[in-house]
Amino acid sequence: MKNFGFKDEKEVLEVLKERKEVKFVRMIFPDVLGREMSFCIPSEELESAFKNGKGFDGSSVEGFARIEESDLYFFLDPKTFRILPWDYQLEGVSWKEAIVFGKIFDSKGNEFPGDSRRILEKVLEKTKEYGELFVGPELEFYIFKDEKTPELLDYGGYFHGGKWGEIRKLAQIYLAQMGIEIDCDHHEVGPSQHEIDLKFNNALSIADSVMIAKYVLKRVARNAGVYVSFMPKPITGMIGTGMHLHLSLWKNGKNLFFEKGGLSEIAKKYMMGLIKYGREIQLVLNQWVNSYKRLVPGFEAPVYLAWGTRNRSAYIRVPEVPKGKERSTRIEIRSPDPACNIYLAFAAIQAAGVQGIKENLKLIPPQERNIYKMTKEEMKKLKIATLTKNLKEALEIFKKSKLMKETLGDHIFQKLIQNKEIEWQKYKKSVGKKYQKEVSPYEIKEYLPVL
Repeated sequence: MKNFGFKDEKEVLEVLKERKEVKFVRMIFPDVLGREMSFCIPSEELESAFKNGKGFDGSSVEGFARIEESDLYFFLDPKTFRILPWDYQLEGVSWKEAIVFGKIFDSKGNEFPGDSRRILEKVLEKTKEYGELFVGPELEFYIFKDEKTPELLDYGGYFHGGKWGEIRKLAQIYLAQMGIEIDCDHHEVGPSQHEIDLKFNNALSIADSVMIAKYVLKRVARNAGVYVSFMPKPITGMIGTGMHLHLSLWKNGKNLFFEKGGLSEIAKKYMMGLIKYGREIQLVLNQWVNSYKRLVPGFEAPVYLAWGTRNRSAYIRVPEVPKGKERSTRIEIRSPDPACNIYLAFAAIQAAGVQGIKENLKLIPPQERNIYKMTKEEMKKLKIATLTKNLKEALEIFKKSKLMKETLGDHIFQKLIQNKEIEWQKYKKSVGKKYQKEVSPYEIKEYLPVL
């Protein structure tokens, strides 16, 4: 039975006539912070929703409209329509649901500027002459007892031991039934830490897939009586949770990052754009107070705006691939975490990388040494900058970024600033000068239940 890959509205409606068990359709969109927002309609209302959109109140959604501009309309994209592969059941009644992404408009028919998924679409359209962005994400997460305390449930390590691998496997089965391909899965470095890697695809499809994968992982874990967390740094002294992204640009079936000798000039300029603008885009890739507790030396987290092939302390790594393997040639940006707004993150990355191509930036030499062990004088000589140390520093740099304001649009740019100002003030008021590097009880209470 078909669960995904629908061509148009007509095919979706025809399938639903056959699939009587699909009783509801859930419309999904991200708020400005990237959290999944959704509301459901009965399947019988789908034809009308395709034609007229479905209205909702945007005033209560983080970073959306003010009360006087609250009426928004969701217009469904039939190509993103998927039927969830599991059954819902209550009091002897069972049913299925479907999910769909789309675009948001205001009551006057204008595109809503707070629609971050649409921001990514526009950035990709604007930069398509430089190539189509393809992304392969490594989605890391912890499995805890519940959402209240980050209690470790195993003592496994990288590629060995541990428990709850069945959660990874069941999530993959569900994702495959919705057309989302997985490259691999494994236990990660930290006890109770896991990873699922999605096969690379175009940026918009992958952004949707990451949203779905996080939802599926949380649901599977909940049904197993445990809790999946994408919190960047849930435990002081333990490995943080990242989302390394493997990037390449494609055009007419060719990987523009590939040439016979290794990385192409386009790839080098793109990579240098990410390095040059790394501090400006950092707020988008690492948007929470807790994100910066992960970005410290010594825990395989990138801190330095440099690149290398084997250097895992660097911001960007160029994976070594067999000679001549065009499909595998890529770069890996290591700073993002899975609690970011995935749509804005991809938009920021593409904007910075393409800017590097536009400016014809010359790539700095690679660094294969552990940069953490370098002296300040050595780093200065090699012109190695660092990422910012906390949310406040990142916010101040973000405020001055012409690139980010142009990329995200004034609405989202200002909403992010407002939201992060409030977040920082709440954190400082609750924590004070303590816990500058350690994970505070405030962060556990504030972030663990929602990330």
